[in-house]
Amino acid sequence: MRLLYLRPMSNLLFVAGIIIILSAFASKIGTRFGIPILLIFMGIGIIAGGDCLELISLADQELTRTIANIALMFILFDSGFNTKKQHLKAHAGPSLTLATLGIAVTAVALGILIHFLLNQAWLFSFMIGAIISSTDAAAVMTVLRERPIVKRISSTLEIESAANDPMAILLTLFMINLVLNSGEASAGDYVFFVVRLVWQFVGGILVAFACSKIAVWLYNHFKSENQGLFYVLYIGIVFATYGAADLFQANGVIAIFFTGYWMGNSTFVFQRGVSHFVSALSSFANMCVFLLLGLLVVPHSMVNVWREGIVLAAALILVARPVAVWICLLPFRFRKREMAFIAWGGLKGAVPVVLATYPAAYGLDPDGFVFNIVFFVVTFSCLIQGTTLAPFAKRLRFSVPKRSESPYSMELFSLDKTDFDVQCVPVTSKMPWLGKRIAELGLPEDIVISSMVRDRKIISPRGNTMVKEGDTLFILGKPSRVQEAVQVK
Repeated sequence: MRLLYLRPMSNLLFVAGIIIILSAFASKIGTRFGIPILLIFMGIGIIAGGDCLELISLADQELTRTIANIALMFILFDSGFNTKKQHLKAHAGPSLTLATLGIAVTAVALGILIHFLLNQAWLFSFMIGAIISSTDAAAVMTVLRERPIVKRISSTLEIESAANDPMAILLTLFMINLVLNSGEASAGDYVFFVVRLVWQFVGGILVAFACSKIAVWLYNHFKSENQGLFYVLYIGIVFATYGAADLFQANGVIAIFFTGYWMGNSTFVFQRGVSHFVSALSSFANMCVFLLLGLLVVPHSMVNVWREGIVLAAALILVARPVAVWICLLPFRFRKREMAFIAWGGLKGAVPVVLATYPAAYGLDPDGFVFNIVFFVVTFSCLIQGTTLAPFAKRLRFSVPKRSESPYSMELFSLDKTDFDVQCVPVTSKMPWLGKRIAELGLPEDIVISSMVRDRKIISPRGNTMVKEGDTLFILGKPSRVQEAVQVK
C-alpha cells in the first residue's frame, strides 16, 4: 500500500528531474545563439504545464510565491556577493543612481503611461509600474559575459541590475499598502508608510552589516574537515539573515543583498569554494523560479492581455526606461549612444514576475490581469532586448574581445585563515616568463608553480620545464605577489 502512495511522488520527481536536466542543456544552446537563458527555462515550464503537455499542473500562486521568495534570497545574495568593491567604487555614481532613483523614475513614468494608455486607476497604475521597474542581474550578466562590452558601460549595467531589486521590492510593497488603504488612509498613515520604508532600508543594511561580520567570523572559526559543511553553513546564514531582519521589522531582501556584498568583499576560509556554491545555487534558484512561473502561467489567458502587454512593453522600453536613464546619467557625462545602449540593456527577469504574484496574495488581482501582463512584458523584454543587445553593442562599437578562460581550476582548502591562494595565470606572448625554464625564472621563496595545463593535459612541472605560449600556470602564493611576478616589465 505504501508504494501506491509513493508512486505519484516518484513520478513527479522523475518528471521534474528530466525538466531540470533539459533546462541545463538547453541553456547551452541559448547561450550560443544569444537567447536569454531565463527565457528558455520559462518556455520549458510553459510546455510542461497544464496547457501543453500536462506533465506537471501548478495552479497555486501562493505556493509559487513562497518558493520563489526563498529562491530570491539566494539570487540576491549572489548578486551582492559578486558585486566587487573596486568596481562599485569606480562606477558607484551612475549605477547606484540608476538602482535607486532610476527605479522610482521608471515606476512613476510607467505608471503615468499605464493610467492613460490602459485606463487604470492612478495608484493601481503606479503599483504595476513599481512591480516591473527593476532589471535582472542574471539576464544582464549572462548576455554581457558571453559577449563582453567596454567596462564603463558593462559595470554600470551589471551593478545596477544587481543592486536595484531591493528598491523595486520596497516600492512595490509601499504601493500595495497605498492601494489597500487608499480609501481609509490619513496623512499620518502616509507618513508612517514613508518612515517604515526608510527604516526597512536602513534597518536592513544594519542587520546585513552585523550578520556579515558574524558570518565571516563563523567561517574563520568553523574548522571542519568536511568541506560540505561549509556549504551548509552558507544556507544557514542566508536564512538566519532574512529572519533576523524580519524580527527587527527591517527588509530581509536588503539584508540578504548587503550581507552578500560584505561577505564577497571580505576574506574568509574556503572563500573560493563557497563562491562557486553561491553561484551554483543562484543559477539553480533562477532556473526553478522561471520553471515554476512557466508552469503557473496559462498560455491561452495571454490572448486576453496581448494588446495591453505590447502597449506596456513598448511604453517601458521606448519611454519609461530611456527617461529614467537620461535623468540619472545626465550628471555623469555619458554620451548619447552610451545612454541609448544602457536604456536598451534594462532586461527584465525573475524579480518583476515574482512581484507580480504579490497583488493576488493581497486580493488585488483576482482575475490574474497583473500577473499575466507582467509575465508578457518580461517575456517580451527577454526575447526582444535580450537577443538584440549583443548586435546593438557591436553596431555601436562597444564590443570587446572575449577573454579566454581555462576550463581547469584549482583551489586551496585551509582550515585556517591565510593570505595564500592558487592563482590561474594564462601564458601569453607578452608574459616575461615565455620561453624560459622554471629554474631560470628566479621565483621568490613565497611563490610556487604547483601545476600547469598544456595541450589540455595537467602536468607537474620540473625545473627544466619550459614555459610556452598557451600554457596555463597554477601558482601558489599571495595574489598581489603573483601578479607582481607575472606582470609585463
